[in-house]
Amino acid sequence: MNQQPSSSRSKDKDGGLLKRSLNSLFSLMGLQLVSRLLTFVLNQALVRLASPQAYGTAAIQFEFILSTILFLSREGVRNALLRAWPRNTTIHTQGSTLNKDDHAPALTNLSTLPIILGLPVSLAMALAYATLASDDARRQPHFHVALSTYVFAALSELFSEPMHNRAMGEVRTGARVRAEGLGITCKTIVTYLILLYDSTRPDSGEFALVAFALGQLTYSNVVFFSYAYQMGYPTFWPIRLATRQSSKASVSRSTFYRIASQYFDVSSLHMSLTMTMQSIVKHILTEGDKIILSWWSPLDDQGGYAIAVNYGSLVARIVFQPLEEICRVYFSRILCSPAETKSTSTGAQFDRRSLAQASEILLSLVSIQLACSVLVLVFATVYLPIVLHLLLPSQYLSTCAPKVLAAWIWYIPVLAINGVLEAFFSSIATSQDLRRQSRWLIGFSIVFIVSAVGFYASGFGDVSLVYANIINLAARIIYAAQYASTFFKRNKITHGWHASTPTWQFLLVAMLSYLAISMTNIHHQADILLQTKGRGAILSVIVVSHLAQGAGMGLCCIATWWLTSGRYLVRRAPVKTD
Repeated sequence: MNQQPSSSRSKDKDGGLLKRSLNSLFSLMGLQLVSRLLTFVLNQALVRLASPQAYGTAAIQFEFILSTILFLSREGVRNALLRAWPRNTTIHTQGSTLNKDDHAPALTNLSTLPIILGLPVSLAMALAYATLASDDARRQPHFHVALSTYVFAALSELFSEPMHNRAMGEVRTGARVRAEGLGITCKTIVTYLILLYDSTRPDSGEFALVAFALGQLTYSNVVFFSYAYQMGYPTFWPIRLATRQSSKASVSRSTFYRIASQYFDVSSLHMSLTMTMQSIVKHILTEGDKIILSWWSPLDDQGGYAIAVNYGSLVARIVFQPLEEICRVYFSRILCSPAETKSTSTGAQFDRRSLAQASEILLSLVSIQLACSVLVLVFATVYLPIVLHLLLPSQYLSTCAPKVLAAWIWYIPVLAINGVLEAFFSSIATSQDLRRQSRWLIGFSIVFIVSAVGFYASGFGDVSLVYANIINLAARIIYAAQYASTFFKRNKITHGWHASTPTWQFLLVAMLSYLAISMTNIHHQADILLQTKGRGAILSVIVVSHLAQGAGMGLCCIATWWLTSGRYLVRRAPVKTD
């Protein structure tokens, strides 16, 4: 009987996984691109209809409440399920072996955990914010109605988690693209229509907060029903497993785990709870700017900061967020962490070819992101004045928005690299690794707070938050990069970060392009025109010529990168082509 060699099967599996991951990445990037372009156009209208105060309350304070409920309730479970989702007929966990048919109900039960966690988290966040909110925020019309609607929208979104996790585990990107794309579109349209109606009333602005809240509720409901239509209604409450797990892991742990083993896979539950506890510190770091801004800045500046971050994060949402999510799926599939294998010998549980491929992919991704970061720093710093006059409404030019957008140019590169490295870390880290990182994250949070306070004291204003985040992410990048190096070295895989650095030819062309663009008379003339005539000068001959010059230099930089490193990255990519 002909049997395909195991090495060939591994090659087919890895190549097929990479192709599916790339297809998922492009689908998610397409979703983000289309939805963000659509919402970008509508948001241009939104910020002109909503006052900076209302926009700041919704985009900073209410969004913080929403993201906190969602992040703390679902992030740890999502990451744990990606690692535990069935890949083979037999599933190995710490101290137990389950058949795939028996493992599926345990994972389905675990998918309902965000709904259970979301109830107390939502109640606590709503009560805390209603008590601590500033008087200026609470004096806005229908404040408590809008807050309650946001909390209810968060709970509604958590009911989609079982279907979302199933789609991610089975790499069914199409279902997610359709659900989230439709949800984002409906959210923006509903918000815009209510704001448009509100602007025609005599007491304009009364329903501004309600408009944003109903838009978010629309998103949650549309995503839920879209998932349900495509995948069927899931189970919303854990059910007792047919056969209780009899494992050393559950017996040796607390009474809580012995009871929980009747509903969940103990190892996956322990991993999800560990990641959830860690996500508290990580969320404070991620959303620390909103916390500080809510306390220290007036609502006008909060609106300016919000719109600047919204525009500045377009690249992050379109490219970096899908890339980070797919990296988590890919690395979780290609590498089985030590917590998920029976072998206890160091390095024996990892397939050597998979390790080499993971190292190659990680280095290639960092290499591409470093090259893109150079292009962002070279061209965005020069052409930001044009972008400001094109995007920002006049009432926001007097806020902190222009300065925050200028600082975001330096924030984008560290945001991109940190996302990929932490996706790799979360895909393979053991519970011990996560606890160790949590201790470091506490230190990073102290660094962030000290940096933010120091920059504020030095007179940087709300830009201080961006600079403090850069320092915080730089520290996290160093930690994650060191972890990856140690991981590959322990498994005897050559992994040199120097292979990711841009070539000197590319850096030289990029530097010369910057000098050629920024030191010419046409650049200075374009700046003067924009300062005097504003948006009306964008279509002038001088500004258009300035843009054309930048486009030409940008093509030269891209061509140089392709010739010196890009084409070699494509050749090394282990994608199965037949």
